[in-house]
This record gives sequence, structure tokens and C-alpha cells, in this order.
Amino acid sequence: MISAGRLRDLLHRAAGSDVWYSFRSSRVTEVAACVVAFVFIASFLAPWLAPHTPFDPATISLTDGLKPPVLFSADADWTFPLGTDEQGRDVLSSIMYGTRLSLVVGLCATIFAMFVGIAAGLIAGYAGGATDALIMRIADVQLTFPAILTALLIDGIVRGLISVQRHDEIALFVIIGATGLSFWVQYARTVRGSVLVERNKEYVQAARVIGLPRILIMVRHVLPNVMGPVLVIATINLGLAIITEATLSFLGVGLPPTSPSLGTLIRLGNEVLMSGDWWITIFPGITLAALVLSVNLLGDWLRDALNPKLR
Repeated sequence: MISAGRLRDLLHRAAGSDVWYSFRSSRVTEVAACVVAFVFIASFLAPWLAPHTPFDPATISLTDGLKPPVLFSADADWTFPLGTDEQGRDVLSSIMYGTRLSLVVGLCATIFAMFVGIAAGLIAGYAGGATDALIMRIADVQLTFPAILTALLIDGIVRGLISVQRHDEIALFVIIGATGLSFWVQYARTVRGSVLVERNKEYVQAARVIGLPRILIMVRHVLPNVMGPVLVIATINLGLAIITEATLSFLGVGLPPTSPSLGTLIRLGNEVLMSGDWWITIFPGITLAALVLSVNLLGDWLRDALNPKLR
């Protein structure tokens, strides 16, 4: 348990750090952080903040279908500020719930890819020899395929092994696994390069001399010293994971329509776009673009803030 004095000391030290100064010096980064924080709060608190429950049949009425946004309607209905779709579902509430699913997939896929990549990079860099060559050749082969194709391949294999109904039940976990396995290579290559530098330093040699196990040396001593670049990759890959999930859902192989993410909402709106009901797809698209752009801006800032050559 951290004492109050210790907590004040940590906060004071963080407020005077170069990273915090870099953050406060960039208005673009501050705006991006505010956008990401707003989207996170609005999506994860959707059950309490959303004006409607868009995927509960008991709360949906077909008579409310295809209502335009209040700013583009002669008789504005503020019950549905961003309009409704053809089934009478509130677009704003759908975006809040769909963004939550997109963020869950993005965060879990990023954590999964980070875990796999860090483990592979630590083992390859520390063990060396044939183990290093095998892991890096697997990584090189995967790098020849775009991430979206890798995710489509994994999802297709799962669909071929189980029934459609069973796939819909575990679709969230399949998408997380497929997306995560598409991005582990960047972590593995970065961690391996850092481990190759760190493993010959004095503190690692001292840990070997006193007889510490290899796994303990890698986790306790080497890993903390290679986490800087990993955090930067994770921040950037979060945006890529969200885009990958949205692409899969837009193509109809992601999350099912009963649990739509932003990609699914864009796909459903695109089907009626030519009818003039533009708001069904435009607003989810704007939300997705703003979220990914803000996350990428934060990733660029973190990369520069943690680069000692730019200080």
C-alpha cells in the first residue's frame, strides 16, 4: 500500500518530468488526449449515459425509423439527436455501444499481441542460436502478409472448423485472437534487438553469476529495460487494431450484427447510403476516424517524448 507521502512524491516527480513537459508543450497532443478520454468515458459508461438501449427489441419501435439528425430536420426530435436507422435504433446510442466493443477488441488485441511478441522477443534475443533463427524466420514470413490478410486467414480457419452459430457466440474472442496474432511481430523484433544489447551488460552478467534462473533474469532484469519502445508500439498498434477490427466487421467477417462495433455500424449504414440516409454511416465513420487519429497522435508524441535524442 502506497502511503500518502509517497504518492505526493511520485506525483510531484511526474509533474516535473520531461514527458509531462513534452505533453503540456503540445496543444495537438492535449486535444488528442481529451478526445481519447472523452470517447473512453462515453463508451464504457454507455449503459448509464446513452439515451437509449439500441439493441434491446423491447425499446425499439419501427415507427421511429429513419429519423434524420435534429440539425437537419424541420421537426426536430431531440429524443434522437443523431437520428435513427431503418429499425428505429438511436444512432447516438448505437455509436456509444459500438465504440465500446471496438475499444474492447482493440485493447485486448493489443495486450495479446504485446504478450506474444514480448515473450517471443525475449526468448529469441536471450537464447540466440537456432531458437533465435527459428522465431525470426517465422516473423519474417508473417511480415510478407498484410495484417488484415492474416486476420482474415485466422478467422476463416476458425469458421471452417466450427458452426456459424458457435462462431457468432465466440466471435469477440476470435477477432481479438486474429487481430492480436497479426501484430506480434513488431514487438518481437523490437524486444529482440533491445535484448541483444542488454544481455551482455554487467547487471545481466552479475545475475548469471549468482545463479538466477534464465526466466527470472529475462523478466526481472532485462524486460524493464526494453519496455520504452514497446509502449510506443502498443500505443500506435491500438489504432491499427481498431482499424483492423472495423475493416473485418465492414467486410462482414467481424462481430455479428447483434453485437455491432463501429465497423458493423458503418457497413449497415452503407447499405442504405444511396437512399439518402447518410447519417447512419457518416457519424460512426467520423467517430472511428477521430478515435484512431487521436490515438495515433498520442503514439507519435510518446515516441518523441521517450526518445532521448530529441530532448
